[in-house]
Amino acid sequence: MDSENPLTLPVIDFSMPGALIPGTPDWDSVKVKVHEALKCYGSFKALYNGLQPELLKTYFDALDEVFDLPTDVKKLNVYKKLYHGYLEHKPKFEGLGIDCANILEEVEKNFTNTLWPEGNPNFSKTIQSVSSQVAVLDGAIRRMVLESLGMEKYLEEHMNSTNYLLRLYKYLPPESTDEPQIGSNPHTDKSVTTILFENEVDGLQIQNKQGDWISVKMSQGSFVVLVGDALHAWSNGRLHNAIHQIRMKPGNKTRYSTALFVVPKEDYTVKTPEELVDQEHPLLFKPFKNFEYLEFISTQMASMDLKVNAIKKYCGI
Repeated sequence: MDSENPLTLPVIDFSMPGALIPGTPDWDSVKVKVHEALKCYGSFKALYNGLQPELLKTYFDALDEVFDLPTDVKKLNVYKKLYHGYLEHKPKFEGLGIDCANILEEVEKNFTNTLWPEGNPNFSKTIQSVSSQVAVLDGAIRRMVLESLGMEKYLEEHMNSTNYLLRLYKYLPPESTDEPQIGSNPHTDKSVTTILFENEVDGLQIQNKQGDWISVKMSQGSFVVLVGDALHAWSNGRLHNAIHQIRMKPGNKTRYSTALFVVPKEDYTVKTPEELVDQEHPLLFKPFKNFEYLEFISTQMASMDLKVNAIKKYCGI
């Protein structure tokens, strides 16, 4: 790779007037770019003005507030669903999860009132507001994907089959000043799609199909969209599930990152539509339930390779 011309992700502008309105010229133009990016890279950087700077500042202040809570309190963030609650891998990072984060009552009932028994309505409203605005972007992207594949008839089922899981992460800079520190190992997301945004402290790297790592530079108003294993399987491999990792550079500030995961509901079976199977595209994956897939992963964590090849090992044909 030429150091003067580093690899970059495709950048797609959703801030154009009609970019989020189906059927407009802006929508159709963006849709072509989204499909091409997800097919070739499994990811792209989105420019989206749905979150105002004031809301983002309030949001990252709220992340400071929640991560400053005592560890024993943060450990109360527990769900029956795997990988939904508190995770701790100190000194690398820690994370919290908020299921159904776009629904205010769910945020309050299952998260805020657990960590703050006296209540914290400002925190709840901030989380719900941010999640709802990012969900608008996700809904547009997924509709574009189905339209591009000619699968519009599945749109209602597809949108109703998922929940939004918001995960909050705090990555500390390396103690050593000599080399970067792995914040998270290479992996694919066990979701339909993922939308990432952060406090402009770099660290995210995404691998292209040639095996090169792309260091992603984030700025205010930019988001990274990733294809998860569920959409990769549903599309019969047409959309690439990008491998990515976090590498914290020496001297970095604390990195706050947020992932809005689109997760199939517990009782939903992910199944490739028959229209996406033909002689040129033989069936690649058996039908599966995402939470059973997560249970499989939880029993196989000793295998590092599984983090990037898990969906093939679990239900590949």
